Amino acid sequence: MGAEVEAQSYTREQRQRYREKVRQDLDVFERMLTTQQFEFERPMTGLEIELNLVDGDYQPHFANAETLAAIADPGFQTELARYNIELNVPPRPLPGDSALELEEELRTSLNAAEAKAEEVGSSIVAIGILPTIMPEHFTGEWISENNRYTALNDSIFVARGEDIHLDIEGPTGERVSQYCDSIGPESACTSVQLHLQVTPAEFAQHWNAAQALVAPQLALAANSPFLFGRRLHAETRIELFSQATDSRPVEFKNQGVRPRVFFGERWITSIFDLFEENSRYFPALLAETTDEDPLAKFEAGEAPSLDELRLHNGTVYRWNRPIYDTAGGRPHLRVENRVLPAGPTIADTLANAAFYYGAIRMLAHDDRPVWTKMSFSAAEENFRECARLGIDARLYWPGYGEIGADELVLRHLLPMAHQGLTEWGVSQAVRDRFLGIIEQRARLGVNGATWQTAAVEAFEARGEDRRTALTHMVQRYAEHMHTNEPVHTWPVP
Repeated sequence: MGAEVEAQSYTREQRQRYREKVRQDLDVFERMLTTQQFEFERPMTGLEIELNLVDGDYQPHFANAETLAAIADPGFQTELARYNIELNVPPRPLPGDSALELEEELRTSLNAAEAKAEEVGSSIVAIGILPTIMPEHFTGEWISENNRYTALNDSIFVARGEDIHLDIEGPTGERVSQYCDSIGPESACTSVQLHLQVTPAEFAQHWNAAQALVAPQLALAANSPFLFGRRLHAETRIELFSQATDSRPVEFKNQGVRPRVFFGERWITSIFDLFEENSRYFPALLAETTDEDPLAKFEAGEAPSLDELRLHNGTVYRWNRPIYDTAGGRPHLRVENRVLPAGPTIADTLANAAFYYGAIRMLAHDDRPVWTKMSFSAAEENFRECARLGIDARLYWPGYGEIGADELVLRHLLPMAHQGLTEWGVSQAVRDRFLGIIEQRARLGVNGATWQTAAVEAFEARGEDRRTALTHMVQRYAEHMHTNEPVHTWPVP
C-alpha cells in the first residue's frame, strides 16, 4: 500500500523543505552507489497481490476495515478503496522447490482469509479489474481510512485543477468516456508486483530487460477486459491507471509534460538515471519529511533510510520501478515489476512470476542484449499493443520482425525462461509446473481476458443483459479461482 503519512495536506514551506530533502537524499544515494556495499549475498524475490472484495451478489463490498479485522493477519493490508485489500509475501530465494512451497502457503493463506472474510459478508476475488464495479460506486464513502490515499487524491486534483476525463475505446468499438471527481476509478486496477533484488552494477541491464519484457508479459497474462460494463482492452488496467492518476491538465499534456504513470523515455545506464529523472521532472504529491541527516549517516558508515527519496519514488508510477530499501541495517536495490494484473489463480500468478524471473535472467545477461537491437519507442509500442489486444497481439522483436505474441513466447521466450530458471537453481518440478501453464496458455490462446470475454458472450447469448452477464461471469470466475486450476483449463459457461 506504500508508506503511511501523517498529514492529508501540506503547506508551501513543507513542500519546499521536502524538495530540498529529496535533493539531499539523491546526492547521498549517488555517493552510495560507488562506495557502499549493497546486500546481495542471496538474491531475493518478493510478491504483492492486490485483491477485491465482493458481497453475496458479487458486487464490490466496501468493507476492507471489517474484513481485515476478521482476517487478523499482518500479511493482509489495506489498499486505496474500501473494496480492496493487499496480500504481501515475505521475500524469499528462488532456488529449489521454493515456488511449489509458496503456492501451497499462498493457497492456505487465501483459504483462511476467505473463511474469515465470509464472516463479515465479504468474498475475495483476484482479478485485474472487478467487472461489476460501476461509476455510481464512487459517489459514496469509497476511499480507505488512510491519510496517504486522501493526500494523494487531493494533491492530484490540486495539481490538475479540474476533473479527470476517462476516455478508453476498445478494439470492438465499445467505449468509456466520462469525467471523475476523484481517483476512485484507479482503485479498480488491482495488480501483482514482482520484486527482484539486484546489484548496483547490474540494475540497468535488469531494468532494460524488464522494459522489453513487459509486452509479452501483458499478452500472456491480460485479465482486465471490462470496465464500467464495457468491453475495452484485454488489459484495460494499463490505460485506466494512466488516466485515473494523471495530475496534468490538458495544457500540460499538450506541452509534453511527463505523466505520473510513466513507461519511460530511454534505456538507462544506471539506477541513478531513474531517481534523478523522478526528482527533476515530477513535483511532490506527498511532502513528508524526517529528521534524518542522510549525509551524516553515510559518513558514519551507516545505511541512511532516504525516506523522502523513497516516498517520492513511490508516487511516480513506472511499470518497472526502481526500489532502494534497507533491511537489517544494510541497503539493497530491487526492480519492482508492476505490469501484471491480479489473478486468475495462485497457480497462474506463480506461472507469470516464473516466466518473468526466468526470462529476465537470460535477457539481462545476453551478450547482445535485446535493448541494443530495439529502439525504446518500439518497446513502448509493443507494450501498448499487447495491453490493447492481449494474447492476439503482434509485436516487433529483434531477429523475428513482426511476430504474434504467442509465437514469440513459444519459439523464443519460453525456452529462455526454462534456461534462466535452471541457472537460478530452480527445480525441474517447478519449471514443469509453472512454465507448463505458460506454454498451454500460449498454445491454446487462452488467458483471463479471453475467458472473461467468452463467458460474458455466452451469458448474453442466452438473453442476459450486460450487467447480469457480468455478475454471473464473476460468480463463475470466483468459483474457478478457488479451485486453483489454471485459467486455460476453465470451461466457458
